[in-house]
Amino acid sequence: MISSATPGRRVRRGLAVLATATVLGGAVYGLGPGAAAASSHREAPLVAADPAIDNTDLYAFVSPERPDYVTFIANWQPFEEPNGGPNFYPFATDAAYNIYVDNDGDGKPDATFRYTFQTIDKRGNDTFLYNKGPVNSIDDPNLLVRQTYTLESSFNGGPFKTRIKDAPVAPSRVGPASMPDYAKVRNQASVTLPGGWKSFAGQADDPFFLDLRVFDLLYGGNLSEVGQDTLAGYNVNTIALQVPFKDVALGGDAKRNPNIGIWSTTDRARVRISGQPSPDRPGSDRVQVSRLGNPLVNEVVIPAGLKDAFNSLSPDKDAGIPAVVQRVTDPEVPKLIDAIYHVPAPPAPRNDLAEIFLTGITTKAGGPIKADLNSQLNNMDVDASKFRPSEMLRLNLSVPVTKNPNRLGVLGGDLQGFPNGRRLADDVVDIELQALEGAAQTGKLVDALAAGDKVDANDNAFGDTFPYLALPNTAAVNAKAGKTGTAAPAVAPSTKPAALNRNDSTASTVGYIGAGVGGAVVVMLGAAFLFAWWRRRMPVPAAAPDQTLQL
Repeated sequence: MISSATPGRRVRRGLAVLATATVLGGAVYGLGPGAAAASSHREAPLVAADPAIDNTDLYAFVSPERPDYVTFIANWQPFEEPNGGPNFYPFATDAAYNIYVDNDGDGKPDATFRYTFQTIDKRGNDTFLYNKGPVNSIDDPNLLVRQTYTLESSFNGGPFKTRIKDAPVAPSRVGPASMPDYAKVRNQASVTLPGGWKSFAGQADDPFFLDLRVFDLLYGGNLSEVGQDTLAGYNVNTIALQVPFKDVALGGDAKRNPNIGIWSTTDRARVRISGQPSPDRPGSDRVQVSRLGNPLVNEVVIPAGLKDAFNSLSPDKDAGIPAVVQRVTDPEVPKLIDAIYHVPAPPAPRNDLAEIFLTGITTKAGGPIKADLNSQLNNMDVDASKFRPSEMLRLNLSVPVTKNPNRLGVLGGDLQGFPNGRRLADDVVDIELQALEGAAQTGKLVDALAAGDKVDANDNAFGDTFPYLALPNTAAVNAKAGKTGTAAPAVAPSTKPAALNRNDSTASTVGYIGAGVGGAVVVMLGAAFLFAWWRRRMPVPAAAPDQTLQL
């Protein structure tokens, strides 16, 4: 909790500085939406070429309906367009997806939760369809491609224990004709385990919201390019886990030791044979290829040349890499802000940023922020001699659930919000934008940035109970730009997005060609569905195991 002797203004000022280090770094390195998008979507060269293992966002918060439980939500595989069939978006079967918790501050996991996935594909040579008819339950035989997962856990370096095996994964949401009651199917994929644990794996609406034109030199250099939620309509693959405090707190005592650090990773086999299942001995030959703690760190703080290396590191090694530490203590971002908006850059070294990113917020680190909020050093049973500065998302479990959450988190006076953990509705981009114009210096919001990026909430509402995420989207992201079916409502020229204001012959020609191709595709798909309907009326032979095409 915040020390009673520390004014709330100091806390808000210090935490607002977090924004300065996380907004514009992408512009410094020439990154645009195609190369580095929201949070950690496609943030490094290697993960950009391997989306199934790409960590996009990590959330950790006290569960609102179960105040003695903590919820972790980790997302992978960015920019899942709803129409991406026929294979849609499975979890990788040759990877391990991990959530780690460090409760003593040494940068090493004290609790590990490992998910591995298996695919059951019954299509064989019979059809290209994901499902052969409406899917009304998680085990509906019409669902031809399904996944299951195994959840294992390890505590304090002990052996892994299987918590559940062959648990169902919520399928990709094909559409209303294929999955008329997807909410029902999704609910069946949320399982309760012994010990009160809850687990979910499957597709969800991407919960991160922002206008990504921040990379166009901070919204056009004059804040004119705002108001479009770049991630609206896209989906992600989600793992959600809810466990009691006692399973992650140091010594099992969240009252004495409420502070934890969390990060997520993906491990790939050292020698990869694409599409093959995981080794019989999980972890025997895997290496870490993706990592995520605080949002935006690897994307806009870590320089391009270190991004893939950072993805391979464990947090305990962070402080030993001078190039990484220097990006925190002497960041280039404030200098860029100075060049664009003439806001003087705070002098280096930025020990306040080192405290936020590497130690957690605590008076025991000797930093300039005079508050005790979420560092493991604040745990009563921590051995300070073993503490290791490291980048991770830190959460104080003793901060009660906020009755009326503020989207600006701690900066808005809501101590349960980012950067004390991260809730789904925390508007991390607006928190950061406030710091760009001096909120960290004044302790109050900057009037000129009161509207922020004008994207203040997710395009779909979050739920009140586990797993909280909105259902996956089904409408095409480019529905207005590429009309191939029922015409979309007309858009007045004055209100069209810039991308649609195309007044040239090429656009007209493409439109006519697209209409013709679209009609052909509709006919072909109609024939395919009629064929699938006929096939359902005929006996379907069982698929041979490990069936391969002989050439």
